[in-house]
Amino acid sequence: MSMKSWTKGQDLSLVLVTAPAKDKGSASLKRQREMWNWLPNIERVVKIAPSMLGQSWMGSDFTNDDLINQSSIVVDYTHELVKEENFDGEQTWVIDAYAKPDAPVVWSKVKLWISKETFLQRKAEFYDEFDEKVNTMQTFDIKELGGRKVATRMEMIPADKPGRRQK
Repeated sequence: MSMKSWTKGQDLSLVLVTAPAKDKGSASLKRQREMWNWLPNIERVVKIAPSMLGQSWMGSDFTNDDLINQSSIVVDYTHELVKEENFDGEQTWVIDAYAKPDAPVVWSKVKLWISKETFLQRKAEFYDEFDEKVNTMQTFDIKELGGRKVATRMEMIPADKPGRRQK
């Protein structure tokens, strides 16, 4: 799947699917903690209910929550520096983020690999309420776009489907 993405601050973002052809033109809009999907096949905007945030985004291994709640990692979680580690040839800090008791989040724990050089998230492991790993997201191909460094490729690897990777 290929897409274009725009953000304005931490409250507004838009993801436009550019390929494959069957999904081209679909879009997801995030406004604060709300999410809407534009479905061109039926020419409708559909609001995603909070209870659906843990569901698959467009049939992929990414969830709706993965798209809209990235900024909540700062607000809704407490953090603990665990170690330093190399990821994809880059030195990173490894941080365990634990959900606060009243936080409206899908994941009870997120393990983060943060680049020491760019401060970008390079890897994240997502854990459910039973502390079992559900997914691992990795980012690659760091490029400067619009004066900012960003990862231009992401992979989501589901823990329960060995060998499967969605990019």
